[in-house]
Amino acid sequence: MATAKIGDNILFKREGQSYKGNVTVVRENSVIVEYGYNKEKNQPLTTIVNHKNYKITKEAL
Repeated sequence: MATAKIGDNILFKREGQSYKGNVTVVRENSVIVEYGYNKEKNQPLTTIVNHKNYKITKEAL
């Protein structure tokens, strides 16, 4: 399995729902992903996804 790089778009599941997100940080066992925006807090929605639990949908150039 390929490991995502910064800027890649990935598809992952949380609580039975699928989400698309953009990789912002790559760690040894996981990536940090922005997958939306919270207008009330004026902050991006971020989460940590293990390398085993996502698929790369679009690679960064």
